[in-house]
Amino acid sequence: MSELTANVNWIAVVAGTVLSFLLGWLWYSTKLFGVKWAAGNNVNLAGSGDTMPVGPLLLQLVATFFLAWIIGVTAANEALMTAFLVLITITLLIAANGVFAKKSSAAIWIESSFIIVMGIVMIACHAVL
Repeated sequence: MSELTANVNWIAVVAGTVLSFLLGWLWYSTKLFGVKWAAGNNVNLAGSGDTMPVGPLLLQLVATFFLAWIIGVTAANEALMTAFLVLITITLLIAANGVFAKKSSAAIWIESSFIIVMGIVMIACHAVL
């Protein structure tokens, strides 16, 4: 278990989690890619009302924390190429799932590229903090 916690920069992990979660809010907003993403997934943004989907948001926050933790472990062990491998793997799995679900190319690109950008933000947090 110590290999998962030893020398991990927890400040960078938390910062990467928070910044990536906020980036997701912007990424999927109508200001950036939300409209194209919703259309590519047959989601009606207007029908969502004023309430935030708490369950999915909490799940996203937990998953974002775990990805930031993985980045933290690889940074602590000077194995960032492993982090890149993880990011590429997640991206390809999301893309494959999107193709299988017959999502639009735009929706697949938006979802897949978000993972890469999240990883870049998380790695940058480790470089700066």
